[in-house]
Amino acid sequence: MEPIRVRMRNHEYLIQSDEEADQIHKIAEYVNDKLREVEQNTQDLSEKKTVILAALNIAGDYFQALKEQEELQTKIRERTQALILSIDTAMR
Repeated sequence: MEPIRVRMRNHEYLIQSDEEADQIHKIAEYVNDKLREVEQNTQDLSEKKTVILAALNIAGDYFQALKEQEELQTKIRERTQALILSIDTAMR
């Protein structure tokens, strides 16, 4: 697979990945958006601190998505159990 060229802030990177190029570009765009968000909401941060804050924001988004996925799985499990109980009751 050929490396994919992405631009992150003022730097260009070659990314080697099994992911499709479109997906890599979406990920890079998401990271760039997070970097811009940090830059817009803070003043005079070093590049290192900006990147660390963006990484923390991305990690926060990730853990929020995991939490929502867990909650959805719990709801699905509860509904499935309720349906099974209803079917069992109806069959008796």
